Amino acid sequence: MPSSRLPDQIATRIEELIVSRRLTAGDRLPAERKLAEELQVSRSSLREGIQRLASRGLLVSRVGGGTYVADLSPVWSREAIYNPLETLVKGDPEYRFDVLEIRHALDGTAAWHAAIRATPEDRDRLRESYEHTVALHGHEDPMEEARADASFHLAIAEASHNLVLAQVTRALFDLLQVSISRNLEKLYTLPKVYEPLSAQHGELTEAICAGQPDRAREAAYVHINFVHASLKSIDEDIARKARSARLSAEKTHMP
Repeated sequence: MPSSRLPDQIATRIEELIVSRRLTAGDRLPAERKLAEELQVSRSSLREGIQRLASRGLLVSRVGGGTYVADLSPVWSREAIYNPLETLVKGDPEYRFDVLEIRHALDGTAAWHAAIRATPEDRDRLRESYEHTVALHGHEDPMEEARADASFHLAIAEASHNLVLAQVTRALFDLLQVSISRNLEKLYTLPKVYEPLSAQHGELTEAICAGQPDRAREAAYVHINFVHASLKSIDEDIARKARSARLSAEKTHMP
């Protein structure tokens, strides 16, 4: 392989190792000599690959103490993802649909990997999250249902055992809850919306817990497409009522 690409390819292989061994924040990578032998690369090339991941904030090297999986805390996701996008969405609310398009890709990927990698504990947590969303329906605070929905999808992202995916998902949900809070309230109070929404959550749960990645990914796509279309419809309804109110006000003030 070209020498210029070798560090990047080593970095990719280290990422795959982290995922396959389900290493989490604070876990230590194998010792340098052992890892170089395992990947069949020189120690100098290995260090370059590790440096690539360290520069992305995924690994932390401690002098004399080895290399560890970094803690991608909520602070990281807020500073790197949430804050810049919040400014963008506030400037033009239509950008929230760009966020939903990204969720289409992320949710499908998370569901696919979760179906393959979820542990028994992950599956139990996912079932509990789903049951919690059902139990909260009709709650006095629709936003509480929205938060339960976010927790459900975060449980899927965490079951994928991909640290970056989980943190990006968390940041996007925080952003969506801020930018579409009014629409989220309607999303959980309209029977024609809530009933299929809940059924989609159930299908996602069953597919992941059954270990069926293709079914899980398709269920995620169906779900996010439905959410996208529903929010568009709610937007149009709000705009239509606003136009009607303006017309009524104009007629009232006519001589």
